[in-house]
Amino acid sequence: MTNLNPYLSFKDNAREAMEFYQGVLGGDLEVSTFGDMPDSGTAEGEENLIMHAQLNAPGGLVLMASDTPTGMEYREPAGISVSLSGGSVDTDYLHRAWDGLVDGGTAIMPLGEAPWGGEFGMLVDRFGISWMVAIEDSFA
Repeated sequence: MTNLNPYLSFKDNAREAMEFYQGVLGGDLEVSTFGDMPDSGTAEGEENLIMHAQLNAPGGLVLMASDTPTGMEYREPAGISVSLSGGSVDTDYLHRAWDGLVDGGTAIMPLGEAPWGGEFGMLVDRFGISWMVAIEDSFA
């Protein structure tokens, strides 16, 4: 089986972001720091930065992230959105996810009735990550 999963890059707050996403989406979070890998080549003081984090959330959602150590160029996220979608059986979960993700962020297009049916919304969360949430009967 082949998977395509979002992998988010942060400057130095990957742990905070991934714990936030776990609180919103649920699931199990696994975290490895640069300090866990003694030969990672990071600068002194960066041992607690996240080398790799993986959130395995309900419904098969896998969200990954890491911090960007000093020796690598960090670029703020742009041009990509994480899409969270499901059918009418997922309505409650998706509404809770929307409410959690938009808390402290900005609703670009509030979650509401979409012209093509179902519901749709777009937001940028408190960490600068763009999200789209779609609730469609056709996904049920």
